[in-house]
Amino acid sequence: MRALDEAALSSRLARYATGTPRVIVAGNFATPHALLDLLDRTLPSYRLFALNAQAGMPEREGVTHETPFVGPGVRRSPRLDYLPARLSLVPQLFARTHAPDIVLLHTTPARAGRVSLGVEVNILPAAVEQVRRRGGLVIAQVNPRMPWTYGDGELSTDDVDLAYEVDAPLLSPLPRTPGAVEAAIGDRVAALVEDGATLQLGIGGVPDATLLGLRSRRGLRVWSEMFSDGVLALDAAGALDVDEQLVASFLFGSAELYAWVDGNPRVRLLRTEVTNDPAVIARHPRMTSVNSALQVDLYGQANASWAGGRIHSGFGGQSDFVVGALHAAGGQAVVALPSWHPKADRSTIVAALDGPATSFQHSWVVTEQGLASVWPGTSREQAAHLIAVAHPDARADLQRQAQARGLVS
Repeated sequence: MRALDEAALSSRLARYATGTPRVIVAGNFATPHALLDLLDRTLPSYRLFALNAQAGMPEREGVTHETPFVGPGVRRSPRLDYLPARLSLVPQLFARTHAPDIVLLHTTPARAGRVSLGVEVNILPAAVEQVRRRGGLVIAQVNPRMPWTYGDGELSTDDVDLAYEVDAPLLSPLPRTPGAVEAAIGDRVAALVEDGATLQLGIGGVPDATLLGLRSRRGLRVWSEMFSDGVLALDAAGALDVDEQLVASFLFGSAELYAWVDGNPRVRLLRTEVTNDPAVIARHPRMTSVNSALQVDLYGQANASWAGGRIHSGFGGQSDFVVGALHAAGGQAVVALPSWHPKADRSTIVAALDGPATSFQHSWVVTEQGLASVWPGTSREQAAHLIAVAHPDARADLQRQAQARGLVS
C-alpha cells in the first residue's frame, strides 16, 4: 500500500479514462467521499456500485449507478440500474457478471501490516478478491477516525495498492426518536422476544423502538446484517450475553457508537456471505428476525422494496434472515410496520401488493393495532389475522376484497 497525493493518484486513475470501468465503493455511511470525488473528477464515465448510497454521490451524465440495495443518494437518479439480489448473493455478481475494475475502500491507518475496514465490511472483501484476480486497482481512503473492528474487514496492506490520506469525521444518520406508533409496535415486537434470543433487526424506527423495549431481557445475542446505537442501550442495561460476540456485516450510528466499537473484542464484523447465509443464521437458537415493510398483503407477502411503481430499496438481507430464522430452533421472523402510511394516506395492509414481494411466510406481522400470526396457519386464518391488525378505516374494504378472493367466508 503506497500513499499518493492527489495529483499522483489522479494520474494513476487516468489510465481508466478511455473506457467505462466498474467502480465498487463502500456504501452506507462509510463512503470515502474525498476519494470518490477525486475519481469522479478524473474519469469521464464509469459505473458506480454502492449499497444503500447516501447523499453526496456523484450525479451526472457519464455516471451509472448499479446496486442491489437503493439508498436515498441515488433513489431518484435517471441513471440507476437496480439489480434484484439477496444480499448474501451479491458477491456472486462480482465473480460472474459484474466484475469490478476499481475498488474504493475507507480504512483505518495500517497497524503491523494490516488495515481495518471499520464500520463497513459487507460485500467489500469479495470485491477486493475479485478485482485483484482481474489485475484491477484497490485504493483506500485512510482515515485515523475510522474505528478498528475485528473480523473479515482486517486486510493485509498487500491487498491494497494505493492510499489517499484524509482526516475527516465519519458520517452518521440523523438522530430520531420513535414516534407513538413506532413505540407501540416496538413494545408489541419486544413482547415476542425471549431471554437468550439471537437478534437481527433491520433499519428504521420500528427496529430501534424494539430495542428500547428489550432492555429488561437477559442473555440476548446479536447476529445481524447491521446494528446501530440501540445495542448501546442493551449493553448498558445488562441485556446482552457478555460471553458472546456481537456479529454484523456493517454498522452506522453516532460518534458514541463508533467509539464503543473501536478495538472492542466483543464486536466482530464479517463478510456478507457469512452473516447473511440462511444456513448459518439457522444455527442460532431462538433466532428472531425483525424487519419492516412498505406493505403486507392478505397472502402474507411483504413488499419492502417498491413504492409508487419505483424501486425504493431492495431485498437487502430481509429474505436471507426470514428464511434463516424460520429454520432456527425456536426461531421466528417478524415483519413490523405501521398500519397506515401517512404520506400515501392509505393502509399498509392491502389485498394484493403493488409491487414484487420482498419476503413471505413470516411468523408474525405486527402493527400498532396488534399481532397477526401468519405461520403456521391456513390461508383463511392468515387473512383474518392480517385484517384484524389493519387500520380500522381499512378493515371493511379488506374484508370485502378477501371475500372476493375466497380468503374469508
